Amino acid sequence: MQDQQSVKKNLLTVKTQIREYEQLFSRKPNSVFLLAVSKGQPLEKIQQAIEAGQIAFGENYLQEALVKIEALKNKNIEWHFIGTIQSNKTKKIARHFSWVHSVSNLVVAKSLSEQRLSELPPLNICIEVNVSKEKSKSGAVLDDLLVLAKNIQNLPRLRLRGLMMIPAPVHSFDEQRAIFRILKNEFELLNSNGFNLDTLSMGMSADMEAAIAEESTLVRIGTGIFGKRSNLK
Repeated sequence: MQDQQSVKKNLLTVKTQIREYEQLFSRKPNSVFLLAVSKGQPLEKIQQAIEAGQIAFGENYLQEALVKIEALKNKNIEWHFIGTIQSNKTKKIARHFSWVHSVSNLVVAKSLSEQRLSELPPLNICIEVNVSKEKSKSGAVLDDLLVLAKNIQNLPRLRLRGLMMIPAPVHSFDEQRAIFRILKNEFELLNSNGFNLDTLSMGMSADMEAAIAEESTLVRIGTGIFGKRSNLK
């Protein structure tokens, strides 16, 4: 019972923080969507979050996610894939998720489009952008973004929704905002070039405030909701 109350309490705390940041930075009320990052978390905690009203869950590891998706298939929830995409796993990602936030190249995007079943709605896509140019992280580079977005937009079984980033950690609020502002500007540039993007997926527990200040529409929160992760894979 204590764990259940903790998940419910944590969810309420995070949602309250989001609403407060919306007000603080003159954002439209309820304009920031909460994605609960459930990687490494047991089914019981995910079920507790569902009972507390959470509908969207993010997973990084395909095999772990497939077990959860099957176990919770009767629940009215949506699954977001937010991890690195291996080319041999695109088929299952395309068929079991509603969203993919971590598309960084056209090869993966084409595979997802080809393997998305026709009876399913188009797969919602965010392009992951490596704004910080970290060699250890995946993501498209800024110089390639416009061409990549145009190519993805033309794929028949995908719906390009927006951009995603996981920035290099910085310590000050102003530094966090500066990095997020780069992606916000790219988002606005794409829309000025005729795209109809509505999702800016940026911000986690340590930098959520700065992300919302820079017009994030979706924040990804894990341990702030569920507590310390198990090492499920």
